Amino acid sequence: MRKAIAILAVAAFAALPLTADKYKDEDRLVSCGQVMKEVLNIPDDIPQSLIDRAECVIVLPSVLKGGFIVGGSYGRGAMTCRSGDQFNGPWGAPTMMAMEGGSVGFQAGGQATDYVLLVMNEDGARAILSSKVKLGGDASAAIGPLGRDASASTDATMRAEVLSYSRTRGVFAGIALDGASLRPDDDANQALYGKYTNAREIVLHGVFPPPESAKGLLSVLNQHSPVSAHKPSK
Repeated sequence: MRKAIAILAVAAFAALPLTADKYKDEDRLVSCGQVMKEVLNIPDDIPQSLIDRAECVIVLPSVLKGGFIVGGSYGRGAMTCRSGDQFNGPWGAPTMMAMEGGSVGFQAGGQATDYVLLVMNEDGARAILSSKVKLGGDASAAIGPLGRDASASTDATMRAEVLSYSRTRGVFAGIALDGASLRPDDDANQALYGKYTNAREIVLHGVFPPPESAKGLLSVLNQHSPVSAHKPSK
């Protein structure tokens, strides 16, 4: 009897880190929703035409820029994509993401910064969901234009797979993130969903329903951009 109790106790303590991580990731998802809501309420925010064309959105709240200088620190957040084989359905269950590294400009300063990245085509989305990619290298990236009436027809914007924005101390702007790497956070996904699976299965195949903590993020995206302007290839 004592042996059985001891085994149960060990199992319970072993599960504690996973439970704690789940709470952290749920809090992070809630923060992603809040950041997205606040960003889309800014007068000169992301042009509607761009978010309507985006296949996926990545939100990384409260990234400490100074942490990248000493190494080992990274920003964490979530990525949600439009559901369906052609990325033209409602916004679906998110995968947790991690961002590492960056350029000198990206490292400067120590204040917390929120990042919003738009993934503009299917190739970019599938690459990010599959493995670690470097912005400006493995995936083409550009500074995101601002304003509801801002022109989105520049060559760099039209060709880019990822458009990036930042918000620091209330100031929202496009930003260059060349050299930063994005990857699915498999450990966080396991903690959040309670079972190991990869980002592609979560996002492309819908193996899990969206967690309650993602409700705010998905709600604001479905309200702001319910219909995709993506034109599937024939």
